[in-house]
Amino acid sequence: MEPDDDAVYKTLLESTRAIPWKIDWKTLKFAYIGPQIEALLGWAPSSWVSVDDWAERMHPEDRAWAVDFCVAQSKAGVDHEADYRAMTKSGQYVWIRDVVHVVRNEDGSVDSLIGFMFDISERKRTEAKLLDMQRELEELSFKDGLTGVANRRRFDAILHQEWNHSRRTKLPLSLLMLDIDYFKQYNDCYGHLQGDQCLKQVAAILSTTITRPRDFMARFGGEEFVLVLPETDEDGARQMAERCRDLIAKAQIPHARSEIGSVLTVSLGVGTTVPGKTDEPLMFIEAVDQLLYQAKQRGRSRIVTSG
Repeated sequence: MEPDDDAVYKTLLESTRAIPWKIDWKTLKFAYIGPQIEALLGWAPSSWVSVDDWAERMHPEDRAWAVDFCVAQSKAGVDHEADYRAMTKSGQYVWIRDVVHVVRNEDGSVDSLIGFMFDISERKRTEAKLLDMQRELEELSFKDGLTGVANRRRFDAILHQEWNHSRRTKLPLSLLMLDIDYFKQYNDCYGHLQGDQCLKQVAAILSTTITRPRDFMARFGGEEFVLVLPETDEDGARQMAERCRDLIAKAQIPHARSEIGSVLTVSLGVGTTVPGKTDEPLMFIEAVDQLLYQAKQRGRSRIVTSG
């Protein structure tokens, strides 16, 4: 290759946003690094003497795995790439993607490493935003749009999880199903907008009953709510049901069209089980729903349990 050709290729390399570099394998010293490195990280090309400089200018959390990975791949003669955070001269960090090609001698031994460093900070920021958006969408998909509490989809997932836990540990699992009494008449009297406010208020009241980390409350649908109480026996579940009913009664939400009083009331079905191998959550839900139906049939504003 003519000297002019060397100059042309060097100009091309140093005019790209990618940062070219070369390391001699025997000495583990930089034979070359592009001047773009100074614009990106602030370190002068002359300060990049050996792989130690490369490793030391790496985020402490990335250093061990990145160095071990790159050294192992290089020893094996395998081309590779790694993403890590490189420290700028001012102490900030920039996300780098290092793409490495292993140059071999005729006998197959490693002669040198050549590669390019790419600034992927913007890509990482975009990825982080997308992950945040994904988490937010997942959270929204598990929330009831009106009340803000968990929805039926989330309830199904939680019940399945606690069902398996109860089956494995042989500890009781309780389920409360709650229905607002004469809610259709409430909507007819006050209108659907006020009906929505009523649902929000009931949801907020029920949320205050959740005090243990694994206790769970959701809107089951319409004017029905459910509470999942892991490791809770019949007495504990009954006490929780009474608390829910009492708190809603204490709120004194007006209900002029109720057939059993002047304020809003609720009916509850309460079931407790230790599932066996062949038992399924849907059967348990249906059983507790039947208890709720009995509570409404017996005059409403009452609790019916499986015990």
